[in-house]
Amino acid sequence: MFFTFITLFMIDYIIVGSGLAGISFAETALLNNKTVLVFNDDSQNSSKIAGGLYNPVILKRFSEVWQAQEQLQLMDSFYLSLNDKIESKVDFKIPILRKFFSVEEQNNWFAASDKPALAPFLSTSLLFKTFEGIDSPFGYGEVLQTGYVDTALLLSEYHEYLLLYQLLRTETFDYNALIIKDNGVSYKDIDAKHIVFAEGFGLHANPFFNELPLDGTKGELFIIKASNLKLDLIINTSVFILPLGNDLFKVGATYNWKDKTDLPTEEGKIELMDRIKEIISCEFEIIEHYAGVRPTVRDRRPLVGTHPEFKRLHVLNGLGTRGVMLGPAMAKALFDNIENDIPLDKEIDIKRFTNKRTGKS
Repeated sequence: MFFTFITLFMIDYIIVGSGLAGISFAETALLNNKTVLVFNDDSQNSSKIAGGLYNPVILKRFSEVWQAQEQLQLMDSFYLSLNDKIESKVDFKIPILRKFFSVEEQNNWFAASDKPALAPFLSTSLLFKTFEGIDSPFGYGEVLQTGYVDTALLLSEYHEYLLLYQLLRTETFDYNALIIKDNGVSYKDIDAKHIVFAEGFGLHANPFFNELPLDGTKGELFIIKASNLKLDLIINTSVFILPLGNDLFKVGATYNWKDKTDLPTEEGKIELMDRIKEIISCEFEIIEHYAGVRPTVRDRRPLVGTHPEFKRLHVLNGLGTRGVMLGPAMAKALFDNIENDIPLDKEIDIKRFTNKRTGKS
C-alpha cells in the first residue's frame, strides 16, 4: 500500500545511501515530520565496520576536533532519540585513555590541557592505573566526553525500522532513471521534492557529484580475543583497543591512501599486529579481520550542499573517520539549509570546490 501511496503523492526526500550519513539525514527529516524513502544496496561497508569512537581530541597532535563541542551536544540528543526509536542502546559513554610512552608525551599532554579549546576535554590528572595485560610505566591521560556508537547494531536496527514502515528499498540506485524537474525529481514510481546522495566512497559513480574531490582512505580492523587482557575502557595510541565483553576487543585502524578496495590485506594485518604489541603485553588471537574505505576529503571537512545547476539535488558525504560525531550535525546543517535557507558553514559547503570550477567567488 505504501508504494501505491507515493505514486499518488510527492514525498519530501529520496535518500541514496544508508550508512551513517544517510540514516542521520533520514532521521533528521523524520523528526521534522518529513517523508523519506531510503535506498541501500550494501555496496559500501565503512559505516558498518567502523570503530564508532567519538573523541573531541586528535590525540596524535593533541589538537581539538573541528566544532567538537557543538557536535557532541547534538550527537547526545540524536542517539538518545534513536535508542528509544529502535529500542536498542547504541551509544555507550566510556573513557578513552591515551597511553604515554615517555615523560615528553606527559609534558605535551599538560601543555595541550592548558589551551582553552582543549581544557574541557583533557583531564589534568595523570592516571596510573594497572590493567592486567598492559605495561604503562608513564601512565595515561584521560580524554573527557568520549564513548562509542555500536555502528553495526545501529545500522542493522535502523534498517529494520525503515523496513517496518516501508521506508527502505534494497536495490542499487539507477542514476539514468532519475528525472530532474523544477519542483522536484522523479525516480521510477516515486516523485520527491528533493534527493540527497549519501553514498560514501560510492560517490565516484554518481554523475552529478563525482567531480567533488572525495578521496578514499582504507582502514583495517580486528576483533581479537585476549583472555589475559582486563580492560573496561578504551585505550588509544597509534590504534584504539575497545572492549566488547567476553575477552573480545575491537582494534583499529590502519590508514592506506592508495588501496581503494574493501578487502583485508596481509600488509594491514602485520601493521595492526605490530601496533597492538606496542600497547599490550599479553597473547591475543585474531577472530575477525575487516576492511573498508572511508570517504575522506583533502581539506578534512565534509562535503555538504546543493548541486550548482540542479537545485533539488543535494549531497552529504566526506564524514571520514568521525562519522558518528559529524553525521547528526552535518545532516541538521543540510536539512536547515534546504528547508529554512540557513547558510551552510563555508568550511563544509561544496561551493568551496564548485565555485572554483564555475569561476564564482
